[in-house]
Amino acid sequence: MRDTILQLGESKIREVANAGLGRSDVLAFWFGESDEPTPGFIRQAAVDSLARGETFYAHNLGLLALREAVAAYMSERHGAVDVGRVVVTSGGVNALMLAAQALVDPGCRVVAVTPMWPNLIAQARIMGGDVHTVSLRPLDGAWVLDMPALLQAVTPGTRVLILNAPNNPTGWTLTRAEQQTILDHCRNTGTWIVADEVYENLYFELTPRGCAPSFLDLATADDRLAVVHSFSKSFLMTGWRLGWMVVPPAMTAQLSKLTEFNTSSVSVFTQHAGLAALQGEAQVTPRVVAHLRRCRDTLVQALHTVPGVEVASPKGGMYAFFRLEGHPDSLATAKRLVAEAGLGLAPGNAFAPEADGWLRWCFASQDLSRLSHGVERLRVWLESQPTP
Repeated sequence: MRDTILQLGESKIREVANAGLGRSDVLAFWFGESDEPTPGFIRQAAVDSLARGETFYAHNLGLLALREAVAAYMSERHGAVDVGRVVVTSGGVNALMLAAQALVDPGCRVVAVTPMWPNLIAQARIMGGDVHTVSLRPLDGAWVLDMPALLQAVTPGTRVLILNAPNNPTGWTLTRAEQQTILDHCRNTGTWIVADEVYENLYFELTPRGCAPSFLDLATADDRLAVVHSFSKSFLMTGWRLGWMVVPPAMTAQLSKLTEFNTSSVSVFTQHAGLAALQGEAQVTPRVVAHLRRCRDTLVQALHTVPGVEVASPKGGMYAFFRLEGHPDSLATAKRLVAEAGLGLAPGNAFAPEADGWLRWCFASQDLSRLSHGVERLRVWLESQPTP
């Protein structure tokens, strides 16, 4: 095996979840998904496709009808996006891996803003990239970007900058001005931006288009920019493994080749489910976002009442990221919470070393009372700890 693969760490989130495996008494909030199943009309579209016998290969780039629907969907939010820039992928993580395969040579410099979902950094390292990180800074429970540090890190020798905003796990979101500064800088350095914007719709601030700021609002079609999206979060389709990318026109054919060598194509019935999701978006996403706002407010308000908890209300995403006073080892704390309190959270150090001591709580729960019960378990557990 390659040393790079042998050195990859196991998922700390999975490590915590495995500690609670088989326990029905655990309130689990560790994974980044809603506990609500995919809406029936989306599932039915896949059933209908299978009933038609659509079980054969599709085009590497995806069904034309789905690519056209994605292009129209993105154009409505961010200005004209031509179908020739759209690549359908087997989930957002597959899109991100394709971007790494297309852009990262062994030894090339890659910069990533952390904390972030660890897969993005691991993908660049799998390709042999020399990864450097720039950390967000916690400020009164929220995390903010150190722009001077980022601009200093992205040099003319930097091949790729990886960003995830709205951010998993912190909820941090880039402002339009910050995006413009980063885009201008990367144009000067010749750096590619890989923007993971899968949480774009899960944004709780008021905006004209009802979504978070996107690099697509500012960039031209030929900018060195790859934007990644997914059906998972705002369409309740995590298990379907369906996503897409918007890339410069010249990159599309190359991604078609890479898709052939990875998955060949996304299954046709899955793509028909995605097409139905986009056509019925008004039935799903606004309701999901409104419910997640209630979940966020319920959880954050409850956490504010617990002594020793530092937390801020996230602007986007589906997570509360909080610090527990006196508990600096987040992995050990998360395991103890599972064993002693029946509460399943993700450890902060799964996302970056600087996030140790923090915990991520996915608040995408159909039943708001589960969140309240979870906070009460946390409160009782903290009260049971010996005073330092």
